[in-house]
Amino acid sequence: MNPTTYTPLPESITALSPEQMRIRIIEAKRKLGSEVVLLGHHYQADEVICHADATGDSFKLAQHAAAQKDARYVVFCGVHFMAESADILTDEDQSVILPDMGAGCSMADMAEIDDVEDAWEILEEMGVDEIIPITYMNSTAAIKDFVGRRGGIVCTSGNAVKVLEWAFARGKRAFFLPDQHLARNTGHAMGIPLDAMPLWSPYATQGGASIEDYRRSRIILWQGHCSVHMKFTADHVRRLRAAHPEIRILAHPECSFDVVQAADEVGSTEYIRRVIRESPPGSEWAIGTEYHLVHRLAQDYPDRSIVSLSGIQCACSTMYRIDPSNLLWVLENLVEGRVVNRIRVPDDIAEGAMLALERMLALKGDGAVVKKQVAQC
Repeated sequence: MNPTTYTPLPESITALSPEQMRIRIIEAKRKLGSEVVLLGHHYQADEVICHADATGDSFKLAQHAAAQKDARYVVFCGVHFMAESADILTDEDQSVILPDMGAGCSMADMAEIDDVEDAWEILEEMGVDEIIPITYMNSTAAIKDFVGRRGGIVCTSGNAVKVLEWAFARGKRAFFLPDQHLARNTGHAMGIPLDAMPLWSPYATQGGASIEDYRRSRIILWQGHCSVHMKFTADHVRRLRAAHPEIRILAHPECSFDVVQAADEVGSTEYIRRVIRESPPGSEWAIGTEYHLVHRLAQDYPDRSIVSLSGIQCACSTMYRIDPSNLLWVLENLVEGRVVNRIRVPDDIAEGAMLALERMLALKGDGAVVKKQVAQC
């Protein structure tokens, strides 16, 4: 599904200064008026996010895209899987545009549809029954289609608990794609033992665990991860606590199990923003998530001490491909009546993906992963 060819930007755009680009983006948006809505993910750089009509995580932006009934164009400043979801949820006469077609997601790429279909068949042959597939929003439309056609659902880091509860009400176990850490951390918070969550590796014979491991599983974890959140370690937590005894650690559930267990608070991007917003002035925070969000929170709340958990700029390199130059390019093409970089999910894939997304959107609430264990499910 990811494009492999990209259109180089003209020198008339690349030669502009940042200020010239900013002015021309504003002018292009003014000319387009209500015909265009610009969505910006929290991980975008400031010079892009400042132009967004709505900002949020992937779930919030998916909801917002679905609500845009009047706009002809939805320009999605995020990554490819997000734009795919927006295309599925918007009307046929609306165009979803990704400013840079190279803005992908390494986690989504870790779950290839052929590998997932093979795993499903092997699990069935093993006698691993009553499986409800779940895919994280960070997955391709083909994976969402696979899940939707098999009675499954999409989840986000904010509603993973509710989605797993939904799945366990319908089957013995969940097959969770593609982020193993979100699944493991959420399952553990719900009281599921680690040995009831075996890993499935597409690179190992029959997944890599024993048949009995899969048969007694509650959650089967796909071997995928976020390259940004894997940069945070439990050692980072220990060093910060030693140097700053009052600091509180706030981590995203895509971080490793050790980091999540060492953290004070764990939750989605929206949860992280809410915790910081509601925290008292003077409080100290180290946040384990993408750098641009951490930096923006530090700017928004200068009366708190807010730093990255790792101490370095852990940025999403593919998200960072969206910059003012390609945003300007797609907007000025729209002004001239040309739609470029349109994301289109084929109807046969969109059908199943829509089922999985609609099941997610029907769930209420935006729960956060918490470390307190509850009763076995």
